[in-house]
Amino acid sequence: MKFLALLALPSLAAALLANAAAPEPTSPAPTEVGFVSLFDGQSLKGWHVSAASGHSGTSKHTSGGRWVVENGAITGSQDVPGNGGLILSDASFANFEVALEMNNDFGPDSGLFLRSTEDGKAWQAMIDYHSGGNLMGIYGEGLGGVPHLRNYNFTDKVTEIEAKNTGAPPTPLPVNPASWPYFWRAGQWNELRARIQSNPPLITTWINGVKIMEWQEKELRHQPSGPIALQVHGGGDYTKQFVRYRNIRVKQLP
Repeated sequence: MKFLALLALPSLAAALLANAAAPEPTSPAPTEVGFVSLFDGQSLKGWHVSAASGHSGTSKHTSGGRWVVENGAITGSQDVPGNGGLILSDASFANFEVALEMNNDFGPDSGLFLRSTEDGKAWQAMIDYHSGGNLMGIYGEGLGGVPHLRNYNFTDKVTEIEAKNTGAPPTPLPVNPASWPYFWRAGQWNELRARIQSNPPLITTWINGVKIMEWQEKELRHQPSGPIALQVHGGGDYTKQFVRYRNIRVKQLP
C-alpha cells in the first residue's frame, strides 16, 4: 500500500496520514507502466484551444485564453482580463489514467478535465489553486455542479490548508494539515493524477502519489469518452498570473 510504503521513510512520515484508522484505498497505486506522452515539451502539437466554454464569454467566444509553451511547459493565462478557456487533447479517451506535473501561480483557477466536450462539460479533477480552493477534489463541470467533493481547502496562504469535507460521502484527508508545507512543494513542480473508469465512472485522484479522493457515479450523465483538457477560468484579471503543466502522460485502461 502506498501510504505504508511512505510511512517507512522517516523523512517523509510527517507529511502523510493524519489518521491511521482511515480506510484503505480501493484502487491500486498509480504506475508508469503503459503510459505515453501527450506533450512533447516544445509545441502544442496534439492539442487545440477551445473558446466554446462559458469561461471565454468576455471575448464573445472568439478566443480561449492564452496558451503557449514556455520553458518546456504548457503555460496558460487569460488573454484579456476575464477571458479564459480550455486547451484540449486532439485525441479522445474512455478509460484512462492521466498524470502531469504542475507549477502554477497561486491565484488562477484551473482544472484537469476528464472526457471533456469542446464547451467544457467534463468530470473535473479540481486545480483550484487559490484561497478557498482545493487540488484534486472532484467536480461535475457543466454537469449541474454534481459532484462537488473535497476534503480540504487552502487558506489565504499556499502553505496552509484546513481539513473540510464538502459533498457526500465524506472522504478522510490523508495528509495532516500541519504537514502540508512538507508534502506540497510550493513554487516547485508537483505531480497530480486522475483515473476514470467505466460509465457511470469511478474517479480516483492523487497528489504526489498519495490518494486524495475516490468517487463512484451512480447514473449515466455524461459521454463515455472525450478529450483531456486543461482550464484557465474566466472572471477577474489573471492576465499576469499563469498555470503551467509539463510531463503530461496518459495510460489507456480496459
